[in-house]
Amino acid sequence: MRFAVLQFGGSNCDQDAHHVIEDVCGVDCDLVWYKEGFSRSYDAIVIPPGGFSYGDYLRAGAIATRTPVMQDVRQHAAAGGLVLGICNGAQIGAESGLIPGVFTINEYPKFICEGVYLKVENASSPFTSRYTKGDVIRIPIAHKEGRYVAEEGVPPQRLLDEGRVAFRFCDATGNCTPESNPNGSTLNITGVLGEDQNVLLMMPHPERASESVLGSEDGKKLFDSMIDYCERR
Repeated sequence: MRFAVLQFGGSNCDQDAHHVIEDVCGVDCDLVWYKEGFSRSYDAIVIPPGGFSYGDYLRAGAIATRTPVMQDVRQHAAAGGLVLGICNGAQIGAESGLIPGVFTINEYPKFICEGVYLKVENASSPFTSRYTKGDVIRIPIAHKEGRYVAEEGVPPQRLLDEGRVAFRFCDATGNCTPESNPNGSTLNITGVLGEDQNVLLMMPHPERASESVLGSEDGKKLFDSMIDYCERR
């Protein structure tokens, strides 16, 4: 089993994700510079979980999505491989059409960096099987353009009904209230699954909550779920 973490100019947290996957979870993981592309096959690809690829000119993720390596990522997803996009990676993945909708400027347009609570809405996907539906977990966010807006013609409630929402912002007791929604995302949605559920794009940073020294290990279950899924394939 082998994972890959993509690197773009201006992205960051790729080293953090690599550390969690390889050193914490014990899975071989390559850092792949976007210009070099993929020289081997991978079970899962992580689109870089932070930063500002290409300075986020035009829109967050808009330029990175037009690089040749993202065509390879789309093909990987179409073939059933796992793709995880975190923060800037979620913006890139959404711009690439991997989910319906976009992650855009926060309702109040400022950078937010804080711990938030998430409610697990789907515990049967390749990314969430280690959780229980309804679990409340605590994971940090760090973004200015993280507000999820569903694609025109795709009602966000339908995404919930179809099990396409992995996580929603909530309070400590699991209530998805306006007060617990830090960026104004539609229906508090912050983790969206692709149609076949082998793609997850999310704004919170599970790699920053995967070791007790960081104050939370709630994010590690996401990577462990991915590993479980790949082992069963």
